[in-house]
Amino acid sequence: MSDIICISHLRWDFVWQRPQQLLSRLSSTGRLFFVEEPVAPIGTGEPHLEVFPGRGGPDITIIRLIYPVEKADWTDMLDAVTHTTWLGHGDPRTQAIYRQLLLDYFQAEASVKEGVLATPVLWLYTPMALDFVEAINHRVLVYDVMDQLAAFKNAPPELLQQEEKLLRKADLVFTGGVSLYQAKQPFNSNVHLFPSGVEAAHFARAVDRANFPKPAELAGLAQPILGYYGVIDERMDFPLLVEVAEARPDWNIVLVGPLAKIMPEDLPRLPNLHYPGGKSYEELPAYLAYFDVALVPFLINETTRYLSPTKTLEYMAAYKPIVSTPINDVVELFGEVVRIADTPAEFVSQVEAVLQAGNAGNQAMKSKEDELLERYSWDCLAGQMRELIDQYNT
Repeated sequence: MSDIICISHLRWDFVWQRPQQLLSRLSSTGRLFFVEEPVAPIGTGEPHLEVFPGRGGPDITIIRLIYPVEKADWTDMLDAVTHTTWLGHGDPRTQAIYRQLLLDYFQAEASVKEGVLATPVLWLYTPMALDFVEAINHRVLVYDVMDQLAAFKNAPPELLQQEEKLLRKADLVFTGGVSLYQAKQPFNSNVHLFPSGVEAAHFARAVDRANFPKPAELAGLAQPILGYYGVIDERMDFPLLVEVAEARPDWNIVLVGPLAKIMPEDLPRLPNLHYPGGKSYEELPAYLAYFDVALVPFLINETTRYLSPTKTLEYMAAYKPIVSTPINDVVELFGEVVRIADTPAEFVSQVEAVLQAGNAGNQAMKSKEDELLERYSWDCLAGQMRELIDQYNT
């Protein structure tokens, strides 16, 4: 492996997920330069790069463009409030200056150490970064498709066209789920299925509640606790959660995670619906330990058609019983061990069945879950990706 330049629509310090898990492992034999979307603070000054060497790890450098603006429009402010960046890659306000500043930065880096960045791997998470493909010299172009971004709220109208171009240009296309794999195959003959993985040991500690004091936000809540963690956005099935909460007021439903693309006032409020906010990757096992049932409560619509939730395997690593709406990839990959519910009434019934079965019911699933956890470990997935990329060394 050589150095990696990654252009991402997600920030390194946001929710710890697929990009961080894979790239932190793949960068073990080279340096990683993680290029985030531009940030547009209100103020004056010249556009410039903000560079954080070692912020993500010893050989990981975080880079972002700071583009001061006198006034942010409503869309920009909405994104900022919901913890996403203000301006996307490819934004006509910033793209030309960002491209030039990056080229200047990488040229300076290459001059410091001979051979560095001579032929990097260029790794993209967003088609809106297509302009960087022509500008940045690279040995191999990887497009890692973790979401169907065109289906997201506020997606740029040109995203689908940009993605088709990127799919045809990429040397390697990795997909984070079965549905994405099937959708991208027509555009590239070198598409590989790599469902999101798991760092099982990290979450296995949640098997025993004695490993963690009960988090403060949960301390006053009676069991059973039905829990979810992850980004809380427009894909959540809030009507379902409300119906479940109203049907069983003795159940506490806890949704752990930061908000994105929705406002706090958009959240349904009931006495047994709780929102502790975003937590770090290190904190998640402490919350998971006190979940009696783990939830995957997403809507079934175009925005979730290609969704493959990473949390499913993380819940499994703690041997938590899981109840999910019928997300295609959850059914396809984990249908043997995850209870699927189509309606609020079915959701209530499945949770009741899980609670009545107790540990005996969960024991029966463990051997199947162990097989899945081994197959989809992040170490295993990153190793397989590295083998494919290394073919371009010769």
